Amino acid sequence: MGTRNPKSPRGNALDREGLFRLAEEQYGTRPEYLWRTSPHSAVLRRPDNGKWYAVLMKVAREKLGLSGAGVADILDLKCDPVLAGSLRLEPGILPGYHMHKGNWITLLLDGSVEAEKIRFLLDQSYALAGGKPGQRRPAGHRDWLIPANPKYYDVEAAFAAQDIIRWKQSSRVAVGDTIYLYVAAPVSAILYQCRAVEVDIPFRRIRGAVRMDHVMNIQLLHRFQPDQLNLNVLRSHGVYAVRGPRSVPEPLLEEIRFLLRQAGKEEG
Repeated sequence: MGTRNPKSPRGNALDREGLFRLAEEQYGTRPEYLWRTSPHSAVLRRPDNGKWYAVLMKVAREKLGLSGAGVADILDLKCDPVLAGSLRLEPGILPGYHMHKGNWITLLLDGSVEAEKIRFLLDQSYALAGGKPGQRRPAGHRDWLIPANPKYYDVEAAFAAQDIIRWKQSSRVAVGDTIYLYVAAPVSAILYQCRAVEVDIPFRRIRGAVRMDHVMNIQLLHRFQPDQLNLNVLRSHGVYAVRGPRSVPEPLLEEIRFLLRQAGKEEG
């Protein structure tokens, strides 16, 4: 009987380092370590659109519903929901951890899933992360990145007093849209996830450089830590400045969704 080499993509098992080598050889991608608070968590993303196709983490076994103490090395992959249902019946394959459980699966990197199956599912995930030409988010819901300048308005104090506040509106924002408030210097980070609950409220005010004709009511959903989505993180996703309302690029949305799931929140 041959011996199993867990570090080789050609063996019967595949570990973290083997996956990284495989991803670089096959797709030209290298791991990115995005979170100071989770130094062992790495993402792999497609080079053409920046979307994640794999997330590697070390997670306490009890959080995965597994017996025994210690941590498990896991790999989260995108997966067709129909295929995911049957795969989760196999040893070493679980619902997506901290990711959308219908569209992601978790693989244990402990030898219980053979290397060839991991290679196949990794390739499927890479393909799924490519999306479909012309694919758009459902009508009626958009994700907005909107600047907040503490020089003109103390948004932190406003949200400390109540969870629904009034905000200057872009004419295209609709009820149900998600608003991410980027607080300008000295913070320079996305701090708040909100939902537009009322829009197109007539309101006329001119105060210095700030002019408002319509406002909206936005409800606080989640507060991020200042180092989670700071300007350096935004730049890594192609956002170099936030001077006015804009759509959130998909690579940045992937990271936001991951942070929300880490915090036990559902997107939106």
